Amino acid sequence: MQKELNLYEQVGIDITESEKIARPSLTFFQDVVRRFFHNKVAFIMFVLLIVLFLFSIFAPIFSSWDYGQENAALILEAKKTGNMALLAPSKTHWFGVDNLGRDLWVRTWMGVRYSLLVGVVTALISGSIGIIIGCIAGYFGGKVDMVIMRIIDVLNAVPYLIFVIIIMIVLGKGVISIIVALAVTSWLGMARLVRGQILQLKNEDYVLAAKALGTPPIKIILKHLIPNTMAIIIVHLSMAIPSAIFSEAFLSFLGIGIQAPQTSLGQLISNGVSNMMTYPYQLIIPAIIISVIILALQLIGDGLRDALDPKLRK
Repeated sequence: MQKELNLYEQVGIDITESEKIARPSLTFFQDVVRRFFHNKVAFIMFVLLIVLFLFSIFAPIFSSWDYGQENAALILEAKKTGNMALLAPSKTHWFGVDNLGRDLWVRTWMGVRYSLLVGVVTALISGSIGIIIGCIAGYFGGKVDMVIMRIIDVLNAVPYLIFVIIIMIVLGKGVISIIVALAVTSWLGMARLVRGQILQLKNEDYVLAAKALGTPPIKIILKHLIPNTMAIIIVHLSMAIPSAIFSEAFLSFLGIGIQAPQTSLGQLISNGVSNMMTYPYQLIIPAIIISVIILALQLIGDGLRDALDPKLRK
């Protein structure tokens, strides 16, 4: 028995090593950022989206061509010489020139600017409306919840395009009108989502304790309920932006969205369809860019969902 015990060596305990922190302390936000940037696909899409955003800001500024100014001299020269290749991509005009002599390089990046503007602002406005209404319905419940949900059901039953057309007829065509129209009709999903989360959270112990202490409902909602629903709110907003961009492109394609001389990717695609057989690049270029933007936003949303999910924390 004594011989068997000698086969083992007592290592001992290093107190300095045992007291070392194996992992640095991180806040929830820092941990979410770390996990998001460890997602290679989401990180690449994030960088790509930043690059497209910077191009939309600086490309029209540093270009010598005006996105809305017609170049009649260029078209007249092309007609006289019969050299319609002047409308194709070249060293001077990287994306070519449209039928009015406007440089498509500048117009494309202006289209990206307006599309991102409409998408982001619409998502923020509709998200804010949905959060407020969802919190009211979920927290107060009862008849308030029933009335709000029946209104949402009625609005969901009517195609949003009808509301958008009516609003744009009243307000007129333009960037502000399309933002208002899309924001007014796209808050329903956020309201349902937030309401469901509030119904789960309002019976938690910390909320009941706040009620027992006489905390006003508005303070409970702002301090306790909304912060605990931020994960799903952020993910839903990241998904709402590409949806708003696609809706704006669809409306501009139909001719009821952003009007000339302002432009958007939807309007460029609409113009490119008419010249698809002769100048296919006028359709292909904006179609590829809007597809890349929507794909990037979708993958970023997936990355945020994974980063905000505590079950996936390592």
